[in-house]
Amino acid sequence: MIRLAAAVGLCLGLAAPGSAAMVQQAYGYSAPQPETPDAVLERCVRTLASNPTDFTSLICAGKSAVAVGDPSAAAGFFARADEVNPRSPLPQAGMGAVAVANGDARAAMPYFTRALQLGATAASIGADRGLAYDLMGMQTQAQADYRAALSSPDANEARRRLALSLAISGDRSGALQTLAPLAANRDPASGRARAFVLALTGDTSGAMAATDAAMPGSWSSAGPFLQRLAGLQPAQKAAAVNLGIFPDSSGASLASAAPSRSYPVPAYSTAPARSSVPTTDRLAGIDELLRASPAPAAPASPPVAQLPPPPAPRIAYNLPVARTTATSTAPRIWLQLASGTDPASFPAEFRRMKSRGPDVFEGIRGYVSSSPDRSRLLIGPFHSTGDARTFADDLEQININAFSWTNSPGDTIVPLDDAS
Repeated sequence: MIRLAAAVGLCLGLAAPGSAAMVQQAYGYSAPQPETPDAVLERCVRTLASNPTDFTSLICAGKSAVAVGDPSAAAGFFARADEVNPRSPLPQAGMGAVAVANGDARAAMPYFTRALQLGATAASIGADRGLAYDLMGMQTQAQADYRAALSSPDANEARRRLALSLAISGDRSGALQTLAPLAANRDPASGRARAFVLALTGDTSGAMAATDAAMPGSWSSAGPFLQRLAGLQPAQKAAAVNLGIFPDSSGASLASAAPSRSYPVPAYSTAPARSSVPTTDRLAGIDELLRASPAPAAPASPPVAQLPPPPAPRIAYNLPVARTTATSTAPRIWLQLASGTDPASFPAEFRRMKSRGPDVFEGIRGYVSSSPDRSRLLIGPFHSTGDARTFADDLEQININAFSWTNSPGDTIVPLDDAS
């Protein structure tokens, strides 16, 4: 999902040559000649126009939408795929990739955990979960995931990301050795990745020379960007070279917004319908950003990875309830874990439950619904009773009984930490 703009003169990631083949291999499509991700997306959407519940086409369209830089459209495809087959790990892995593409690494983790629970392998999610770890400044874990993904259809992308992660860790030699097989195969993106490796490890002159070798004439526009990389924090470096999210004096900035593009996404009855979704070509205006904001010696902004606490796992992609005061909420589907008259006992009870299955509860927050006669300890919200039931089945494996509960409009629901 590295997608850097022509204004910088550097392009890495799923939009690079070979990414279409990866999409085809991962989701069962093949063609005499490699297709571009745009072409794959259009073909999958044409199939969905006549068969909106074709699971393979939904997954293919979601993956392709991520590849062309449209995570919003991808989320709609993956959401529909999850409704069609909630026991498949592919929609969950896809939503994790969407969250990573949006720079929300912590929100991605519950999706990856759920994908593993449903049968995904570390290799199949490694390229995307590794990037999530990189965005949180956890380079050791990131590199382990990238290495696992070297045996997957994402191998070339995982190798490029591994090289960048090694460079972020200061291992220039290891990073360049990692890129060597791609360079030997004349992978165009490897030259651009090499430029980043050199810049990340402090060799700005070498980075600009490598940039000019990969894309002649681009060094002058790329120079300001490359000069700043070495001075960033590890998480900021990962966000900059992978997602185009670059910090300025007021915090992490999205470098630009490119013109919107339209995709004929079918208007499903329960999945988000989008007739026009923006691209995320996030470095299209990096020159303007750099000219407007001189590089500080030590960035005052916190690392990009310092994100809010993770939300509840959005298995069906509802927005999490985010409240600090008790308010009424629209009806949603939850899982009730406990009830009683004293919500002060819920935090300890929730900790005991989490201790039974830390992996199952990874990234999951508790909520409390209060009424005059009782309070309920909840997790969620879920898109459907089927999603809630699926998660309840997992809880049953660790001896936790839960059942579906739908709140009324007048019920008050607050995060567990605010209820005690």
